[in-house]
Amino acid sequence: MDAWPGWSLLALSLGVVEVFTLTVALGILGGAALLAAGAAGVGASLPAQFAVFAAVSVLGLLLVRPLAQNRLRKPQAVRFGVDALVGEPGCVVREVTRHGGRVRIAGQEWTARPFDDALVIPEGVTVEVLRISGSTAFVYPWSGSWKLQ
Repeated sequence: MDAWPGWSLLALSLGVVEVFTLTVALGILGGAALLAAGAAGVGASLPAQFAVFAAVSVLGLLLVRPLAQNRLRKPQAVRFGVDALVGEPGCVVREVTRHGGRVRIAGQEWTARPFDDALVIPEGVTVEVLRISGSTAFVYPWSGSWKLQ
């Protein structure tokens, strides 16, 4: 009796579970089962099929899994949405006080408040966005000495 359908079914099952869990380990085991199915398809004995499955599993788990997990854990390299505006310069359109104000950031007008409530930032001053909360930008007069990454 051929064992390749059993190995193929195991590989498919592990692949489907991997899609939902993203553990990497199940994907590696699924790949090992697929190679064992190939070995069965070319007529390898059952002990040889298990040897292929074991060898590929161990090598994959020891060599590939750590690399894949490091790749999955890396922080997002590109900031999107309002997060991309933090650290950007803006121009005060209407005086910014603790009660409100307006700034133009990246071509769009935003409601603004000073990061320090005691500050009053006059119209025309360049500011730096330190935080965005809802539709309000919290700004501070631009020093140009640092930028968030």
